[in-house]
This record gives sequence, C-alpha cells and structure tokens, in this order.
Amino acid sequence: MTKHKVSVLITVTGVDQPGVTSALFEVLSQHQVELLNVEQVVIRGRLTLGVLVSGSPDVANGAALRSDVTEAIHRVGLDVSIEPSDDVPVIGEPSTHTIVVLGRPITAAAFGVVAREAAGLGVNIDFIRGVSDYPVTGLELRVSVPRGVGGELRTVLARVAAEQGVDIAVENYSLERRAKRLIVFDVDSTLIQGEVIEMLADRAGAGEKVAAITEAAMRGELDFAESLHARVATLAGLPASVLDDVAEQLELTAGARTTIRTLRRLGFHCGVVSGGFRQVIEPLAHELMLDFVAANELEIVDDRLTGRVVGQVVDRAGKAKALRDFAQAVGVPMEQTVAVGDGANDIDMLAAAGLGVAFNAKPALREVADTSLSHPYLDTVLFILGITRAEIEAADAVDGVLRRVEIPPE
Repeated sequence: MTKHKVSVLITVTGVDQPGVTSALFEVLSQHQVELLNVEQVVIRGRLTLGVLVSGSPDVANGAALRSDVTEAIHRVGLDVSIEPSDDVPVIGEPSTHTIVVLGRPITAAAFGVVAREAAGLGVNIDFIRGVSDYPVTGLELRVSVPRGVGGELRTVLARVAAEQGVDIAVENYSLERRAKRLIVFDVDSTLIQGEVIEMLADRAGAGEKVAAITEAAMRGELDFAESLHARVATLAGLPASVLDDVAEQLELTAGARTTIRTLRRLGFHCGVVSGGFRQVIEPLAHELMLDFVAANELEIVDDRLTGRVVGQVVDRAGKAKALRDFAQAVGVPMEQTVAVGDGANDIDMLAAAGLGVAFNAKPALREVADTSLSHPYLDTVLFILGITRAEIEAADAVDGVLRRVEIPPE
C-alpha cells in the first residue's frame, strides 16, 4: 500500500552567495523527496529561497531531513526554516492583471495606498518585482482581480495616481501583453521635444500666434485640420531650406533612442504618425531606422513654402487609419499594436491600438488612454510593456552603448 505523502516548505534566508542552492539540493538528493516548486528573490543582496518538497511522512517530517538541511545551510552562513505545508495546487491559476507603479520616487505611503485600495476591492497581490531604478523607480505587481472588478480597479488607481504623484498602469495579465509587435509614436512633444510647426513659425515671425493655435488644437478645442491650415498659412514665403535647418535642430525626448533601440531588438515594427511634416521628420526616422512614417507634406513651389499642404491631412482620423494601414502591411492584429501620443488628435489612434499610452498628455487624451505616463522619459513606455531596466542595460552593455545620464533631483 502506497503511503500518503506530505509536503514540507523549506525557506532559506540570508546574504546571497554562490553555492546556496547547490548545498541545499545536495542534501535533498540524499532523501527520498520530490520537488514540487522553487521560488527565489534577491533584494539588495539578501536572499529568500523557498523550496516545496513532498515525501512519505517518515521522511518529510523526519528528524534526519531537518538536521541535514539545517546543518548544510548553516554551514554556508544562512538561516533556514522547515515547516509542514498544506497540500495545495503547486502551480495555481495565473494572475489576471498587472499593476505597474512608476515614480520618482515611489514613497512608502504611495505604495501603501495602492495596496490598501487594491485589497479593498478584493484584489490579491500574487507577485511583486522591481522593474526599474532609472530614470524612475518602477514596481510591477501581478494580481488576481475578482471577476467584474477590473474597470473599478482602473478607476480607483487612476485617482490614487493623481493624488500620490505616481504613474499607475493596469493591464490584463495575458499572452497578449507579451505579444505586442507594432508600436507607433506621435512626434511633436512625444518622440521629440517641442512642436515643429512652432519652430518653423518662429522663422516667419508668427511663433506666438501659432503656439496659441497649437495649444488649443491639442486640448481638442479646435478642429485639427482647420488649425493646421491656419498655422501652415503663416509659413507662406519661407525658403524651403528652413525645413532642413529645423530638421537638424530636432531634440529627441529623453529615453527615445533607448526605447527605439530596445524595441527593435525585440522585433517590434516601429513607426511615427504625425500631424507634422514629412520633410522635417523623415531624416530623423531614417536615423532611428523606423519602419513607417505618416505625416503631412508641405507644398513647395520655386524653393519656397506656399503656406499649404499637399494631399490628405493626417488629422485625428488619419492617424488611426495610418496605424491600421501599418498593422495590415506587416500582418499584425490590432490587439498587438501600441500607440503613444500626447494630444487630442491622438485620441482615435490610441483608441484603435491594443494599448494606448498617453505621454505627458492633455486631459482629453488621458481620459481615453489605457494608461498615462507623466514623467518626461520616453523609456518609461518599456516598463509598461514588461521590459525591465536590467534587461535594457544588459543588452546595451553587449553593444557598447550603455550609459546613464545624471538626473538632477526634482
């Protein structure tokens, strides 16, 4: 008759060092136990190693196993506890959602509010890991959310984010999160700092006028196409050479190169969808090795700008169409697309994407986006996608491009 087996949880804690796991399993191999699960975490050099084993009662609960394990672990200078464990499923149901918290810093108080509000909705935290220490602190929580509570959780944590001064993204934890394959960025005030149309308008002496129109359009107070025509009209008569001058002066948003470089390593198709101008954007897109560019084209006659655009305006609806066209061109389902933008003319594009990210955005866009980021570093998008700073920097180190720029305190 087969003896009933019992489970025992062995927990090892102390300063991490090579050989701890080896020492433990060398002892366990001398006893007739089966391995059910192993989980380990190291924080600041401190190890917590949990090993769940099962065996016959006389072995698993026997003094010999306890004595041998304790002696082996103490020999390497760590502590160990051994206790019976209830028979429960070893590999349970997967978490239903992820919560990513980003801050500079994340205070204990802020994280405590996140945990308290989640618990109040019956949400269980299954796993926590750090995903970033630069340029922001990032923590990822995998959680189990009761059926029908996901929408309320997003609403509650959006309020917490605003009150606590952190960014919080809530996503379904599923294969789809790790299956994103196409990402598009708005250009002005997203991929780059500033607005190209304003840089051009400065050369025509209409900078303040155009800036006011741009701001109203990004808030959603003006029709984008109408505002674009009004702004472009101020450029009439400028020499075409100003387009090259402005293109050379474009300044990328902090973290943009890291973001594109990392996504390309992962096999993403990357593109830009802009209400700006192709003649200015294309050199940058070529430099970044982007796959797609959708933007407006300024009319040029006799080497001077006419103050008009050529062809269909890339407006709010045009941006969403461009994303769909890109996805169709590379055979990527819309569920596997990501769109990042900052203005009201990005609303349709973010709504069409599998994941819509509002980046330092106007309220009109934040209200409809899947998640909002408020720190001025574009590589925070990577953390929302489940990519860690350690993974980014390990790849950068291999390619010889690893560097950290000192960030002044806020």
